[in-house]
Amino acid sequence: MAVRIGLVGTGTVGGGCLDILNNHKEDFKRHYGIDLELVRVCSLDRSEAEAHGVGDLFTDDFHEIINDPSIDLVIELIGGTGVAHAIVTEALKAGKNVVTANKALMATAGEEIFRLADEAGVEIAFEASVGGGIPIIDPMKHSLISNEISSVLGIVNGTTNYMLTRMDEDGMSYDDVLAEAQAHGFAEADPTADVDGFDAAAKIAILASIAFNSRVVMGDVSTEGIRGIQPIDLKTANDMGYAVKLLALAHRLDEGIDVRVHPTMIPKKHQLAHVNGVDNAIYVTGDAVGETMFFGAGAGAGPAASAVMGDVLEVARPITMGVPPIVGCTCTDELPIVPMDNLVTRYYIRLVVPDRTGVLATAAEVFARHDVSLRSVSQEGTRERDAVNLIFITHTAQEKNIRAALAELSDMQDMLIVEPTVIRVED
Repeated sequence: MAVRIGLVGTGTVGGGCLDILNNHKEDFKRHYGIDLELVRVCSLDRSEAEAHGVGDLFTDDFHEIINDPSIDLVIELIGGTGVAHAIVTEALKAGKNVVTANKALMATAGEEIFRLADEAGVEIAFEASVGGGIPIIDPMKHSLISNEISSVLGIVNGTTNYMLTRMDEDGMSYDDVLAEAQAHGFAEADPTADVDGFDAAAKIAILASIAFNSRVVMGDVSTEGIRGIQPIDLKTANDMGYAVKLLALAHRLDEGIDVRVHPTMIPKKHQLAHVNGVDNAIYVTGDAVGETMFFGAGAGAGPAASAVMGDVLEVARPITMGVPPIVGCTCTDELPIVPMDNLVTRYYIRLVVPDRTGVLATAAEVFARHDVSLRSVSQEGTRERDAVNLIFITHTAQEKNIRAALAELSDMQDMLIVEPTVIRVED
């Protein structure tokens, strides 16, 4: 029997899926015994459907897909949490299986979506929501299921990884490298989701939920971006034997789940330190398997469409066989989220301060008052002759003490010229 498909969204990823269907439809039948039949394509632009040879299947109303009883599977590729939420939830309520690449939706409404899938006895698959073409969700749900996962670390945003790589290798400023990333199409006109860490936060919420069998939503993730990073920070990290990456981290602790996104110094000997450009990598540690790393292209039409179509084939298999899918969320535990204030680690802190006597001593006194022990202090000039960079490396300190010290410094009149740059050190 043919598995009948309705696709919503004909942009970069949707177009890639249409190309895969066109190029490999017969291969799927011959190799896997799965006959995929595309019966409806929905978007706002008919020309995109026509460009892929499916103009005769075009509609601009997704309800035509939802209300078609012959459609078995809906692919949602428009993104966001507005219309996409309606498409996914209405499709599930109508008894249709769903494949999506929508990280924001799964990281905010995953519990509702899994409940609807379970009630309808259909499948929801979302491999492409994290890591583009890197297989990570399916391995964590199946291949690594015999492990207790202790940590998931990831470089899961290609835009910021490209920017940090260029700043590191070529000494480009944040503003210059952002403009270059936008010119190359690696960054959006509004780069907020990427550079402020929200894209990575959605992805680590999904991965943490799977890894620790506990519901983690995007709002649980403490999130900081890379706007404050400059070449001097990357040079100092290099001199210390570290690389700076926007890292998404999730750890299983005795007291619960530690989940966060922020610029991080990682030792150059660690494999993640050598993941550069737009590539992504996800590092998973389990009690039986040990340390594993999944690496590859994190975005683009081909990689993302590859993950989507892999999900489509997996979901289509039980439909073809006439057996019920395996449905339901794995989030059976209710582990608490550990507050960011509880984090204990080492810190790199750069302050831009007036070039005058006593500033360094004042800053050191503030840190001491908040129980922050300084391992080293250095001073670097700035382009403005009346300002200097004070660079502090701390011994192990608690996050709430670091924040309190920086808040006191910020409250001091004429003390800080710009917001402090803070990079946590993950050893």
